[in-house]
Amino acid sequence: MSSSFFLKPGAAKLANKKRKINATKSKGVAKPGKRTQNASAPGPKKQRRSKADDEEIASDDEEYNSDVGGNALAFSADEEEQETAQDKRLRLAKQYLSEIEKQESERAEDRELSKTVEQRLQTEYLDSVGRLRRNIAGGIKSCTIQRVLKHKLHHTPLCALALSTDGKLLFTGAKSQYVLKWCTETGKVLDKCDVLSHREEPETGKKRRSHVIAICLSTDMKFMALAEGGPHIQIWCPQTMKHVKTFKGHRDSVSGLVFRKGTHELYSAAKDRSVKIWSVDELAYVESLFGHQTAVTSIDALSRERAITAGGSDCSLRIWKITEESQLIYNGHKDGIECVKLINDEHFVSGGVDGAISLWSAMKKKPICTTQLAHGLGDNGVANWITAIAVVVNTDLVATGSCDGCVRLWQSSPNARKLQQINSISIGGFINGLTFNADGTKLFVAVGQEHRLGRWWRHKDAKNNIVIVDIKLQSTSSK
Repeated sequence: MSSSFFLKPGAAKLANKKRKINATKSKGVAKPGKRTQNASAPGPKKQRRSKADDEEIASDDEEYNSDVGGNALAFSADEEEQETAQDKRLRLAKQYLSEIEKQESERAEDRELSKTVEQRLQTEYLDSVGRLRRNIAGGIKSCTIQRVLKHKLHHTPLCALALSTDGKLLFTGAKSQYVLKWCTETGKVLDKCDVLSHREEPETGKKRRSHVIAICLSTDMKFMALAEGGPHIQIWCPQTMKHVKTFKGHRDSVSGLVFRKGTHELYSAAKDRSVKIWSVDELAYVESLFGHQTAVTSIDALSRERAITAGGSDCSLRIWKITEESQLIYNGHKDGIECVKLINDEHFVSGGVDGAISLWSAMKKKPICTTQLAHGLGDNGVANWITAIAVVVNTDLVATGSCDGCVRLWQSSPNARKLQQINSISIGGFINGLTFNADGTKLFVAVGQEHRLGRWWRHKDAKNNIVIVDIKLQSTSSK
C-alpha cells in the first residue's frame, strides 16, 4: 500500500462505522485475497483515502462479516430488489380474479337461497288459500295392510280416530268408555283416558251407554275434543291425557267435531240441527249457526274461518262463512248425506246413504261429478251407504269406506270432472273412520262389527280393530 495512517485512541469505533457506510455505497464487491490495513499501525499524519483504500476497507468489512456469521455474505444491489413491477401487476390481477370468483360464488348461493325461499313462500301461500294441488293418486304403486292394532279395552266396535300432525300418535274411540293413545311406530298403547269418569248425565237421570262418536286434535297437540255420546263435549290434553273442561250447550247428541287448522277454535255439529263455535283458549262458547232442517251428521274445516257440514236427511251441504255471517247451500244426493270432507277451500267430496260419492266445486250448486253405487249393492238389493271419507288435503287422493268389505281409493280430477277408482283394499266390517297421514303414505281405518251411530245389523265375522294400510307412492308432482 502507498500509505497508512494512525487512529486516535477511542476513534476505532467511528472508523469501523465509516468503513461499513463506504462499503454499502460502493457498487462493486472487494476482491478477495488482498491484505488489509492495520488500523492501529503507526504512520504519518491523516491523509485523504484513495479509491484503493476504500476497496480495502470493503474487503475488511467482508472479512468481519465472515468472521461473525461464519459464511461470506456477498450480494449485489440487483438481488436486493423484492418485486418487479410486472410481478406486482400479476399478483394484483390474481388477487382481483380471486375476489371476483368469491363474490360470484356468494351471489350464486344467494340466488339459490332466494329461489328456495320464494318457492316455499309460494307453496305456503297456495296452501293457505287452498289452491295448492299435488297429484299423488296416479303414482300409487301398491297398497298393503301393514299392521292391525287390537286392545282389550276396545273389544267393542271402533267409532272414531284422530292422528297427530306428525303421524306418530293415534287416538281411537269405541263404543266403550276409553280413548286409547297409540304409538303408530311400535303399535303399543301409551296411555288412556276414561271418558265416563268425567261425563255428566242429563237432568232426567237416565243413564246412557258409553259411546265415543268423534275425536279431533288441535294442530299443535295442546287440546283434544271428544264427543262422548251425549250433548256435551269433553276437552282433554293429549300429551298428559288429563281432563281440562266439559262444554255444555247442545241439546242433542254431538255427531261431529273439528278444530280450525292452526287455531284453538272448535266447531261442533249435533243432532239438534245446530253448529256451534267454541274458543278452547278461553274455554268458552262463542256462537251458534242454524240452517239445517235435520240432524247434522258430519263437519269439516281447514285454515279459513269456514266450516262445511252435511245435513243428513235434509240432503243438503252447507258452507258456513263465519265472518260474513252467511252460508252457501248445495243439493245433489238423492238420499241422506252421511259424511263430507274438504279437499281444499275450493273443492270437497261427499258420501251419502244412496251409496253415491260426489265431487263438488264451491262455485257451483250442483256436483261436478257423481259416482253412483260406489260400494255396490248389499244382499238386500239396497245400496251400501258411504260410512266414512278421508282425503289427503290439497291432493287428488280420496278414500271411502262402507260395509261391503273393502276400502276404495279414488283419484279426484275437478278439471276433468271425474272421480275414478284406482285401488281397493279388502277389510271386512263397517268402516267407521278413515284418516291419512300428511303425505298420504299411511291410511288408518277404524273397523267395527256395527255402524258407529246404531245397531241396525252386525257383521259377526268382522273384527273390532284399527287397520294401518301402507301406501307406496312414486314421485309426486304439484300444480
